[in-house]
Amino acid sequence: MDDALSAEAEMVHARPGRLREFWFYFRENRGAVIGLVIFVIFAILAVFGPWIAPHSATQQYRADTLVPPFWLEGGSYKYILGTDPLGRDMLSRLIVGARFSFFVGIVVVTVAASGGILIGLIAGFAPRWLDAIIMRIMDIILAFPSLLLALVLVAILGPSLVNAMIAIAIVLQPHYVRLTRASVLSERQKDYVTSARVAGAGLMRLMFVTVLPNCLAPIIVQAALSFSTAILDAAALGFLGMGAQPPTPEWGTMLAEAREFILRAWWVVTFPGLAILVTVLAINLMGDGLRDALDPKLKRS
Repeated sequence: MDDALSAEAEMVHARPGRLREFWFYFRENRGAVIGLVIFVIFAILAVFGPWIAPHSATQQYRADTLVPPFWLEGGSYKYILGTDPLGRDMLSRLIVGARFSFFVGIVVVTVAASGGILIGLIAGFAPRWLDAIIMRIMDIILAFPSLLLALVLVAILGPSLVNAMIAIAIVLQPHYVRLTRASVLSERQKDYVTSARVAGAGLMRLMFVTVLPNCLAPIIVQAALSFSTAILDAAALGFLGMGAQPPTPEWGTMLAEAREFILRAWWVVTFPGLAILVTVLAINLMGDGLRDALDPKLKRS
């Protein structure tokens, strides 16, 4: 009993130490810290957007169509970033649009990672013939350009934000399958797995309790990078009219609605594009920091 209590106490003390070690390596990457700050700002906008936005994202002020940003001639402080062709406030639509982009990223990563990890675990522990079948199916999916495959799936399911998320999750899933399978095959050869098997651990315990926790580091990095990919793909599908439908203030849909005004009113295209650029860049920088902090081979003494 005393040994068990002391072991549990050591684990409790080890967790803060691991968090400090993670933060030590993460903060050494200045770009990753900047990306984290930007990500947190956009996350706050996504959560509290409707209350932060100065106007309703769908309210049309028909007397104030294509008003330029406040620093240009004809601009107004009432509409800091100007208005779109229907008189809707650009700043409010960008703030509320962050909610849709982050919602897409969270749902896509959750669905793709859950299914991909499960299939990857099965492939890593399966007989060779089943492993070969699973991986060949993943290779077939990866053989198609990701955006083209997502576009085909959305065309079959019907254009909507939900169907776009399903399509993007299916497209991203093979990456998790391959990554999880490779990690499982590497971990299966180690002594602690052999010891657990000799001790009588069942297959489910070996898969989900013994092996999976030691495969999470590369999967977490992949999830961060997939988050940005999901936002980009959702914006691309929205731009093509196959994602979120008007009047939803999704950034890709905003670009699609404004493309015919690109020469007359540059702000209606520039600001949604910048929002996508900054968010994706911040998440990619975070992904680099996570890789540096979680990969033992990249840790500097």
